[in-house]
Amino acid sequence: MYRKNIKWIAAVLAAVLVTGGAATIHAGTVATEKPMAGINLSLDKYSDAVLAEQEKEETAEKNMEVTAEQVSVKNTSTTVSKETTDSSDKKTTKKKDSHLKLNLKYDRLGVADVDSYLNVRNKPGESAKVIGKMTKHSGCNIYTINKGWAKIVSGKVKGYVKASYLAKDHEAEELAKKIANLRISVNTETLNVRYLPSTDAGIYDQISEEDEYDIYKKNLTKRWLKNYIAKHCKKSDLKNINTGKMYNNLKNWMCISIDNEKAFVSKDFVKVTFNLDRAVSLKSSGIASKTSSDNSSSSNLSSMVNYAMQFLGNPYVWGGTSLTNGTDCSGFVMRIYEHFGYSLPRTSAAQAGATRTVSSGDVRPGDLFFYGSGGVSHVAMYIGNGQIIHASNPRTGIKISSAYYRTPIKIGRVIS
Repeated sequence: MYRKNIKWIAAVLAAVLVTGGAATIHAGTVATEKPMAGINLSLDKYSDAVLAEQEKEETAEKNMEVTAEQVSVKNTSTTVSKETTDSSDKKTTKKKDSHLKLNLKYDRLGVADVDSYLNVRNKPGESAKVIGKMTKHSGCNIYTINKGWAKIVSGKVKGYVKASYLAKDHEAEELAKKIANLRISVNTETLNVRYLPSTDAGIYDQISEEDEYDIYKKNLTKRWLKNYIAKHCKKSDLKNINTGKMYNNLKNWMCISIDNEKAFVSKDFVKVTFNLDRAVSLKSSGIASKTSSDNSSSSNLSSMVNYAMQFLGNPYVWGGTSLTNGTDCSGFVMRIYEHFGYSLPRTSAAQAGATRTVSSGDVRPGDLFFYGSGGVSHVAMYIGNGQIIHASNPRTGIKISSAYYRTPIKIGRVIS
């Protein structure tokens, strides 16, 4: 996993370990890299300003909540909930609150200044093999620039990109201020995601340590949650929940985005960072591998995956079916298969019903992964090496993820 291969991570961040609703900065995440002159100071000031504004808004919300019910945020219960699926005891240590900082430690920061994606090649030159792709606004560390080619490292990908497509130095620093995102990664192998911020709430999904997830709201308030429940929940959703306990324990929870959906996780088992996107590796993706004894079928699947990759970084539009101007998840796979002469239904649920179930041990490129809670609501296409390509959400558009970034409901096959 890219975040474990620390010495190769270009987008090195100030990792913030959140335990029991508190946070602390882990300085010197990568001791072998020198900070780019000026970048830490200016980005720290920027992120502090952003967080100060967030805290001001959240304080205003909290002050409004001290009503006749006498709900005091300062005296909130600090009960630690065990949300992991691992049955072993995991003790957490509470840390003193501290500001999150956008502390991007690059020798020289580069940001992909493209509309869709930028190819990363194993050697400088247009004819060199493509080993990875940097989607729009992905970050990298620039080692050298020679004859128009930049030697870079981004995530697990180390190679060469056209230097003219990178924002560099001060320009990259200013761009990073606008595009870095607040995200979580999971500290355990799997983590239960809940419909509401309570261990009494139903399990919405399970997410894995193999991916990162956008934070929709980091600090929950009673007023915000009441509005959320009024818009998104039925009375039956609260049937087995001690609402008083839930409202008193909000500081131990946050709301995250999974694709275009919202759910809740305990802060005790996640790590929070400001970061940039990183390049995705294609080196071992299985795109060019033979996946069947039927050579024509194998070639077709390989071509299908390569075709889908052309649209990496293109926009997500709910209800859309255009691979260039915007599509949702089911529109994306429908159009990919349509290009190769296969007809699929329009919605992800209908597509799940129209495909033959295969096991995870038999999965091959071109198979469809279906996700959801209580029913299929999202679909992606497998590209090999444990990866999928899918139209995820309006922020990321068409992207590559771990196939098990959330628990699939079904793996379906169209081409026998």
